[in-house]
Amino acid sequence: MKNTIDLITLGCSKNLVDSERVIRQLEANGYRVMHDSDNPRGDIAIINTCGFIGDAKEESINMILQFAKRRKKNKLSKLLVMGCLSQRYMDELSAEIPEVDKFYGKFDFEPIINDLGKVYRADLEFERTLTTPKHYAYVKVSEGCNRTCSYCAIPIITGKHVSRPIEDIEAEVRLLVASGVKEFQLIAQDLTYYGLDLYKEMKLAELTARLADIPGVEWIRLHYAYPAHFPYDVLPVIREKENVCKYLDIALQHISNNMLDLMHRNVTKDETIALIERIRREVPGIHLRTTLMVGHPGETEADFEELKTFVSEARFERMGAFTYSDEDDTYSNKHYTDDIPMAVKQQRLDELMVIQQDISAELNRQKIGETYKVIIDREDEEYYIGRTQFDSPEVDPEVLIAKTNSSLSIGQFYQVTITGSEYFDLYGKVI
Repeated sequence: MKNTIDLITLGCSKNLVDSERVIRQLEANGYRVMHDSDNPRGDIAIINTCGFIGDAKEESINMILQFAKRRKKNKLSKLLVMGCLSQRYMDELSAEIPEVDKFYGKFDFEPIINDLGKVYRADLEFERTLTTPKHYAYVKVSEGCNRTCSYCAIPIITGKHVSRPIEDIEAEVRLLVASGVKEFQLIAQDLTYYGLDLYKEMKLAELTARLADIPGVEWIRLHYAYPAHFPYDVLPVIREKENVCKYLDIALQHISNNMLDLMHRNVTKDETIALIERIRREVPGIHLRTTLMVGHPGETEADFEELKTFVSEARFERMGAFTYSDEDDTYSNKHYTDDIPMAVKQQRLDELMVIQQDISAELNRQKIGETYKVIIDREDEEYYIGRTQFDSPEVDPEVLIAKTNSSLSIGQFYQVTITGSEYFDLYGKVI
């Protein structure tokens, strides 16, 4: 289809925000853009890649190759690639996949538009075309990371931490509210350091409070905090602002001091436990989401047993885990040997998730009979599907409401009593 662009986004919600900015610029220049279409048929394709870990890189390369076949058969007039993988391996990819017309860095939005023969609209800097349901959006408050975790390539890809001014973020949120958005996920590679570069002090608490005071903001949720140098002044904001969700996403990665040291996490086991206890003490009822890693070089059976015990005792409301991936040019890649077999890594991952599955099932059962504010995201043949304040889109449990109970509207809030539960999802009825 002429004048139509297929834009494919791979990876995290931060990539999604970048894609939404590019889509807005493309549409302002007269293009029709189809995002993540199951049936791509545009004459131009743009792939926004992820380069975080091995599986993500493989997915990105496979997607590029899939579209390269179309380009080779002249089913595409242009194939462009942007994002993290392209930023990091531009020369290698250009040599290996000549069907791609051009590779761009992660932030090369303007060159993409210019190379299509169009004009980049600086006046649309805060505007995005949402690819999410219209009632929620991701808001990126900073870019980059100053941490030096041994295994992580993000600082190599994104560079140093750069905060956006509070006023710019407020302007974006007001614009999104005016378009109908009610729920905001604040995202960054590291929320914890927000504001330090601009204001010489951490400003996450002030930013969150100011956004919460904007009329029309129903929910704010915080993603991707870091345990070291945690900004405790954000806890009263979470506790006292009714529209700030009692939710915090804070990646811990491990708990044994041996592993925390090898990972360069700059935090100890005792400090981590004290942090969790203080967060839960100061914000009663908060739901914590964390991410853990298994199979990092140097992880012994004793380290892993310590991690399992920690997960059993900490009883995180939300938890994800992944296996170590040896990433080029990271400290681990240069100084450690990736000598733990993949089968052992996978076994550890499976054991950890079985523990968490049982914890999640028990915590869910405790919610039966309780009533929560729920936003409806979508519907299928049998259910309306929504979330509580404790559930972020895409990654967390959902609330299923049988269609026989009532007629509900997508993007609206309802009071829902929980009537049943599974390992991760809940069932409820509108009251």
